[in-house]
Amino acid sequence: MTGAIWPVADLLAHLAGRWRVERTVRDLASGAEGRFTGTTVFSALDGGGLLHEESGTFTWQGVARPAHRTLRFLPGPTPGRADVRFADGRPFHELDLTAGRYVADHPCAADLYRGEFTVRDADRWRTVWRVGGPAKDLVLTTDYVRER
Repeated sequence: MTGAIWPVADLLAHLAGRWRVERTVRDLASGAEGRFTGTTVFSALDGGGLLHEESGTFTWQGVARPAHRTLRFLPGPTPGRADVRFADGRPFHELDLTAGRYVADHPCAADLYRGEFTVRDADRWRTVWRVGGPAKDLVLTTDYVRER
């Protein structure tokens, strides 16, 4: 995905709706690769924010399985920012798309997750998570395309 970076003035308004999702997962240590295809729906949460519900199929080493995850995108201190949390309310990372690009870190046990978020235009954005630690050496690249 190449092109311009698209600043986002109101992050929650921008993300609201349904997105087609394609993710590649590369294990840099073993060379194994997997793929997730599905959808993400950002719907209104009671009390403000968005519920992020992702569902689809994850294929790893030729085996396809259903996969899903839920996150909460809560309003940040300004409209261009959000506080991203796991479904159970634990903090995940902050997100600020006012410049159209953001890097977030999330320490998880001995591993570090570093996510780079890039908004390309009104209907396309990408995340690249680099996961490193004693047991993990992964790159997860996810492309989102808005469904109309």
